[in-house]
Amino acid sequence: MKRLPAAAVCLALTLSGCTLAEVKVNVASERTSLENQILGSYNSLSEETLLVASVRGVDPLGRIQTPPKKSQEQQDAIAAMQVLSFHADDVESFKRLGWVGEDNKGLLTPFGLARDKTPDDLKDFAARFRQQEFDSVLREVNAAREVIMRRAIETNASLTPADLPKVQAVFAKLAADTSRPGDKLQASDGNWTVKR
Repeated sequence: MKRLPAAAVCLALTLSGCTLAEVKVNVASERTSLENQILGSYNSLSEETLLVASVRGVDPLGRIQTPPKKSQEQQDAIAAMQVLSFHADDVESFKRLGWVGEDNKGLLTPFGLARDKTPDDLKDFAARFRQQEFDSVLREVNAAREVIMRRAIETNASLTPADLPKVQAVFAKLAADTSRPGDKLQASDGNWTVKR
């Protein structure tokens, strides 16, 4: 039996009106395994924080329940998540005002309290913030982010404290991915850009 060349088969299919199904592949995410591990830890921590907020102090029969014991590291990480949640609106406003940017280590970097180009909807917000309060919020947010990064290392068997720069890079990438147009971002080479 004689075999036809592949080109001849394709030409015959084309001329006969047969079409091959078009396959479209959409890649929703191209995260590395390290990013997935860290996101898993972060999501787990988010769930723990929600559970802490929703735990009831009494059981269905009205008896007082003792909450499950958590390690000091777990408690610190949950408190850090609460700090981030508490200051989330302030941080978004700081970014819109250009007062902070996301650095390449997953932390916020200050750029000063410039008030010359304040959007109308942020004028009251910008007017009430003083340098001391701004610095305090930044310190709290960055400290909380560092606690969460350390917790991501602690909860991943494949990571050690020596992997902190990798973890910081992942958090920086996640922050850049979720930033809005106009936010200041620091690239891995140290240069600052504005997200388009």
